[in-house]
Amino acid sequence: MSEAGSKERLAEIRRQIDAIDQQLQALISERARLALEVGATKYPERIALSEGPRDYYRPEREAEILRQAVARNEGPLKDEEIVRLFREIMSACLAQQEPLKIAFLGPEGTFSQAAVLKHFGHSVRTLAVPSIEEVFHDVESGVADFGVVPVENSTEGTVSTTLDMLMNTPLHIGGEVELRIRQHLLGRMATLAEVRRIYSHQQSLAQCRAWLEQRLPGVEQVAVASNAEAARLAAGEEGAAAIAGDTAAEVYGLGVLMENIEDRPDNTTRFVVVGREMPGPSGRDKTSLLLSSRHQAGALQGLLQPLSSHGVSMTRIESRPSRRRKWDYVFFVDIEGHRADPDVAAALAELEHAAAWCRVLGSYPVAIL
Repeated sequence: MSEAGSKERLAEIRRQIDAIDQQLQALISERARLALEVGATKYPERIALSEGPRDYYRPEREAEILRQAVARNEGPLKDEEIVRLFREIMSACLAQQEPLKIAFLGPEGTFSQAAVLKHFGHSVRTLAVPSIEEVFHDVESGVADFGVVPVENSTEGTVSTTLDMLMNTPLHIGGEVELRIRQHLLGRMATLAEVRRIYSHQQSLAQCRAWLEQRLPGVEQVAVASNAEAARLAAGEEGAAAIAGDTAAEVYGLGVLMENIEDRPDNTTRFVVVGREMPGPSGRDKTSLLLSSRHQAGALQGLLQPLSSHGVSMTRIESRPSRRRKWDYVFFVDIEGHRADPDVAAALAELEHAAAWCRVLGSYPVAIL
């Protein structure tokens, strides 16, 4: 093809793209109008009372839409990009009247904030708070509509503070987010030889233990409340570096000395969304339980038997001290299915008799990508 022909073809492609962009914008605007109409049709009295966007947010419906989008995807965009695009469209549509308020472990730039944006999109109001406990308190008091907190890491296991708070809160788990954790060594220095101290969250230090021992042996490691706090400290201290992610590097103006220093390439943290209500079934759900066994032989087996007899798959079990008396424990259990599913409902009914204490923490859509 001649140079003139190439230019003409390029111009034609750009005209087609412009035409598609116009169609996309018109369709997105129409979707936004329909989203408003759904709210007005379902909850006219709430609109009249100017109640919050939490009343219109339906995670089970969003999960259904995202799964349908993935099922339709034939490329060339990856499934992750399709999910991200649809998530942002839904986020913007929901925020037309008032954005959702989401509390997370701050400050700005934490992985918890990244989990918020992955799950809710960018058209929300993020509220950075100083502790996981404060996330729960803000949601309970109504300062925030929802909270996002880490619950477990694929390398280092459970986040004990979150489990302790779930034992003592009336809130429900309404969703989960799986976030691939990429840890970077950040700082203002030019070389590793200039690093005298490393700040990071305890979990991140543990996730990078082998790399630190090999590349920076003897360098002081200081655990702080969050990776974003580590980045803030490193930004203002000579010879200090931080282990944190891309967002923290951008927020605090730090350079990336080394990328992806985590010991395992599949390092992933699971977060849960806590709120005051429990979502309905989405078609692919998970239920989290809090169980206490009776003090008798075979008690744990008795707790698990109802799940087995009704064909309910258990995906996780974790024990924690109950904090009620010494040597007394409770069990956090994740099972497949929604509490409204017949098999799960039957198993839960039997569990209530088998357990000294049984509480459903939440039924919610399984994390999407």
